[in-house]
Amino acid sequence: MIPTLVFYLFSTVLVFSALMVVGARNPVHSVLFLILAFFNAAGLFLLVGAEYLAMTLIIVYVGAVAVLFLFVVMMLNVNFAELKEGFLRYLPVGATVAVLLFTELMIACISSLEYPPVRAAAKPLAENLPNTQALGNVLYTDYIYPFQIAGLILLVAMIGAIVLTHRTREGVKRQKIPAQIARKRSDSVELVKVRSGQGA
Repeated sequence: MIPTLVFYLFSTVLVFSALMVVGARNPVHSVLFLILAFFNAAGLFLLVGAEYLAMTLIIVYVGAVAVLFLFVVMMLNVNFAELKEGFLRYLPVGATVAVLLFTELMIACISSLEYPPVRAAAKPLAENLPNTQALGNVLYTDYIYPFQIAGLILLVAMIGAIVLTHRTREGVKRQKIPAQIARKRSDSVELVKVRSGQGA
């Protein structure tokens, strides 16, 4: 009885916080609701016995990604009033895409109910095996290639983000180490003979 109540509590708060991530006007509030959604998702993982995934969700997503989002939103000088001006202009396109995605999702759900997928029998796990070790055995044996491909995709995305955001700005003084090393005495020192009684 108690696990059922806890499940409904976590799931209700998770759905509410997920809706507020999209519906909140202040982007800082959106990130805070995202952190709340991550915490409740971790609670759901704990209910099903996946404590490793729950701790990973809290440490990685709440401790790194969500906090990074929060700092980026707070540090960037983004004019959100200008961003919201074009909302009504793109509303028909966004609504059309949303309706198409919802229709495809409903078709997939209905077809899965009518024709349930045939699943292969799961491999029996060894008794008294910790959750972390069992997950590592499956991840690094049966799914090693998808795991490596996912890491490669993340690496390419990180490099692409750096390339897109790294641009040269005019009027910014930068240190040029080769020019400093190759500089001669005549380029930086000028000897001026000042006569007596006259200023420099």
